[in-house]
Amino acid sequence: MNKVAIVGAGIAGIATAVRLAIKGYKVDVFEKNSYPGGKLSAFEKDGFRFDAGPSLFTMPHFVTELFEKAGENPQDYFQYSKKEIACQYFWQDGTRFTAYSDRDRFLDEVETVFGESSERVKKYLQRAKKKYDLTAPLFLNQSLHKTKTFFSLDTLKALLQLPIYELEKTLHSANSKAFSSPHLIQLFDRYATYNGSNPYKTSGMMTLIQHLEGNYGTYIPHGGMISITNALVQLAERNGVTFHYEKIVEELYVKHNRVTSIKVNKKEIPYSLVISNMDIYYTFSKLLPTQKRPEKILRQERSSAAVIFYWGISHSFQELDLHNIFFSKDYKKEFDAIFNLKTIDEDPTIYINITSKDVPEDAPEASENWFVMINTPADFGQNWEEEISRLRKIVIKKLSMQLNIDVASLIKCEDVLTPPMIQTKTTSYLGALYGASSNKAMAAFLRHSNFSKQLKNLYFCGGSVHPGGGIPLCLLSAKIVDDLIPEFSP
Repeated sequence: MNKVAIVGAGIAGIATAVRLAIKGYKVDVFEKNSYPGGKLSAFEKDGFRFDAGPSLFTMPHFVTELFEKAGENPQDYFQYSKKEIACQYFWQDGTRFTAYSDRDRFLDEVETVFGESSERVKKYLQRAKKKYDLTAPLFLNQSLHKTKTFFSLDTLKALLQLPIYELEKTLHSANSKAFSSPHLIQLFDRYATYNGSNPYKTSGMMTLIQHLEGNYGTYIPHGGMISITNALVQLAERNGVTFHYEKIVEELYVKHNRVTSIKVNKKEIPYSLVISNMDIYYTFSKLLPTQKRPEKILRQERSSAAVIFYWGISHSFQELDLHNIFFSKDYKKEFDAIFNLKTIDEDPTIYINITSKDVPEDAPEASENWFVMINTPADFGQNWEEEISRLRKIVIKKLSMQLNIDVASLIKCEDVLTPPMIQTKTTSYLGALYGASSNKAMAAFLRHSNFSKQLKNLYFCGGSVHPGGGIPLCLLSAKIVDDLIPEFSP
């Protein structure tokens, strides 16, 4: 039997379905929602279109290689453009910084705005690249949990360079040692949020994230982020994958150390392989209630969550671009609130994504679709109704002051996403966006494996397992699962 069941149509589940269908398997994807994509979904309201979740697109080759693997030309089905400006940054003292995608322009801007030597920044980025080059073959491109991974030339090279990883330092201390400008330090500290972590706790290893964005650039898919989901679902369907929406997988049935079948709507369906794209916490607590739980992994500190306001704005801001950051005055206090006090600071950093800058049809004429995101703690029982009311006032006041306009009067339509809603919609434990945080030196290396050691035909993909959260890593988790499963031989 070559039947495969994938639990969850998140981006990793879709990508895994594509890969296994190409290998000759008959793939069924079961999704509890009425739509695919998980967090990478979209909705429309009052003439505005909003991407609901992830808004940063980098390393597009992880998407296009799926089309190539299927023998198709990616450009026939999926188009995207590189951004000239990666992000616009704003500080409350009036400092503004344009992060250009072009390296030379970026370095010139660093010297002009922050007074930092471009040579120091070059050396910093070179070290970040070296970290990536040494660890990617070992950490990102294959399973960390197979013995053979550790008996390779790549592993030897990585072990001989341990000091360069700065594991003994926090990201903030590594950045503070490299630079003198508080603004530039805060800008580079921000990259901890790319995996939902605290720059004052996560290790200096995380400087490699700057290399990924700086080296590969940032992109905008034509049609917005949802076009990634749509293009890959259509690719999967062209290769014979069947998607079953509004179908909840209730349990995985186990016999003789194998998953023999799945329970859907009280019906048992046999499968030869099962891949869970569900959060690893719920995979064990809901789907495998009789199996031994990896308690140490499941108890790991949760990543940050988020509150997102979706605002239809009746104005066009020339000073804003696709990605925009309005920093807090006290970054450490902000992260102490998130991870220690489990609350939202009264001066949070605000991220605004505006796809209508590049996709005009996403908003009416002379208007913009604002995706306004604030990092928050996961859901530990806070009064989110009160928090949202308080936070909305804070965000509007802060943006109104920095943009010199009454933002509240420009909001023509509104929706909101909270950590409890994230948990309900995407089955992300406690609403944490990236599963476990990477706030300990080795946490990023200690995620759950992409396969079960107890159940021989059960595999895992998605942001809650190795190698981590975010679109590129989710797509890599699909690749790792693909490498673990042999081609089907009738």
